[in-house]
Amino acid sequence: MNEKYPQALEDLMELLRSLPGVGRRSAERMAMNLFAWDSSKLEVLGTTLSELKKRVSLCSVCGNLADSVAEQGEDVRVLCPICSSPVREQDVLCVVEDTPQIRTIESSGVFRGVYHVLGGRIAPLEGKGVESLTVDELEKRLESGVFREIILALSPDVEGQATAVYLAGRFKRFGLKISRLAQGLPAGSDLSYADPATIAAALSGRTSFERGGNNE
Repeated sequence: MNEKYPQALEDLMELLRSLPGVGRRSAERMAMNLFAWDSSKLEVLGTTLSELKKRVSLCSVCGNLADSVAEQGEDVRVLCPICSSPVREQDVLCVVEDTPQIRTIESSGVFRGVYHVLGGRIAPLEGKGVESLTVDELEKRLESGVFREIILALSPDVEGQATAVYLAGRFKRFGLKISRLAQGLPAGSDLSYADPATIAAALSGRTSFERGGNNE
């Protein structure tokens, strides 16, 4: 017996399965739920997806997600709400792996500085080296001399800690304070999934990278 769905639904399920954490059964349920939507709602979804790359850009300064400007040119600077805010502390820079971690840190309500998105971490087994990250862009920002502290808010797993060690060594020459989140985050976890209270405690108790366990 042919248990396949109509080809259009099979194609949709295959696309949904490419999302993180979505297996065959989950994709099947999601596809059938979408099929039950009325046509107008599906059209809105289709338009939203087709225009996603046009309406969302990366911040020209930090790499965070930002609303695209109506008319973009080579000289147009797209800024995220954090980089464009006049009340943020412009001399404290928090380095994160990916944009979801910015939302996690912001939800703690503790950090008032600015960010830099690396675009991942050094993971040789995944084929990701320093050249695939925005380390050169980060170095240029530090060369401006406006920062007094850089916080390496990377996940407490092997790759995250290895990346932090590399960055601390590379940027030691700038003579600024280099700190990292306090211990207490679950070992081997992704920072994106830490709760706000844990993040707040880790930020408030951040330590000097060189002095290890001494509180700042």
